[in-house]
Amino acid sequence: MSYLWPWGSAPTIWAMQPEVPSALRKIIHIDMDAFFASVEQRDNPGLRGKPVAVGGSARRGVVAAASYEARVFGVRSAMPSVTAKRRCPQLVFVQPRFDVYKSVSQQIREVFARYTDLIEPLSLDEAYLDVSRDKQGVGSAIRVAQRIRQEILAETGLTASAGISYNKFLAKIASDQNKPNGQFVVLPRDAAAFIAALPARRFYGVGPRTAERMAGLGIHTGADLRAQSLGFLQQHFGKSAEYLYRASRGEDERPVRPDRQRKSIGGERTYARDLQQDTELVAALDEIIDIVWERIVRQAATGRTLTLKMKYADFQQITRARSLETPIVDRASFANLAHAILGSLLPVPRGVRLLGLSLSGLEAPTVDAGAASAVAEPGPAQYPLAF
Repeated sequence: MSYLWPWGSAPTIWAMQPEVPSALRKIIHIDMDAFFASVEQRDNPGLRGKPVAVGGSARRGVVAAASYEARVFGVRSAMPSVTAKRRCPQLVFVQPRFDVYKSVSQQIREVFARYTDLIEPLSLDEAYLDVSRDKQGVGSAIRVAQRIRQEILAETGLTASAGISYNKFLAKIASDQNKPNGQFVVLPRDAAAFIAALPARRFYGVGPRTAERMAGLGIHTGADLRAQSLGFLQQHFGKSAEYLYRASRGEDERPVRPDRQRKSIGGERTYARDLQQDTELVAALDEIIDIVWERIVRQAATGRTLTLKMKYADFQQITRARSLETPIVDRASFANLAHAILGSLLPVPRGVRLLGLSLSGLEAPTVDAGAASAVAEPGPAQYPLAF
């Protein structure tokens, strides 16, 4: 059994606006379709209709993004390039162009700002929007999402998908329902039934191993999750228990935060069986490197400090960090430094139950929410905005 969770949730700078009560919020989650790969196909007509992977094709390369043509073959982000090539021999690898992706992301952000001042970027290709105040007087959150997607397509040539609901959890789930180039709404009256039928693996943080663990406990759907007590979930899923308990009931009080800034990017994994051998730890670290580096690529981030976290079988926890004079800008440097830190701790005196990595000392905010969000004047609340 394993869990993989992001590290480094950062302090927030709140926009100076009165908060809309959660029961009245209209939240849109916009997610660009295969963003990096779609930009490459847009700019290079020869790639259109072909399976494309953005990332390095070398033996230790990792897929940062895959086109929908590549996904048909099972190619996914964070997958080792050798595995991707084996699944799809005709796969075309393209080196990432982060400056271009950032520029297009800013164009998309400008579209968002026409409809709301409450924009919370999650990465270059996705964001939460709170449209409860109906800046353009559209009158419907569904129509706002349609307009945003139409304008993104007209101005960038790229498609986006949208999820609309009354909280972040449901909006994010909904944005994946009709991908690519679609949208889906979860109305308050439909939320309970929608969540009940939702496969447990669709809940945030539930990866393949966690889903397998859930299946062993008879938990296959949102309805099965809802049937469990908080105590039961805490016993089996630890720190994610409260999230699972509340999400299965359609509860998510998190507001859209316009100027969220990350201080670090990373991930950790807890193992069902304690890792004892050096070779096991090295292999486990390679897996975490792949996953965390994919997150770093998606955020187009650079940082100077790498921290390794290790928790022993007796729950004693240690961290070891190393800082460089220049930012870490490629996977090889990231992986070499991670292995050097781990190597300084080997052999381990006892079994290891958790291993993790995080990159900090980021050079700049991962995503600039834009000055418009930070200084926006509050508009009149228009609570009757319909879905």
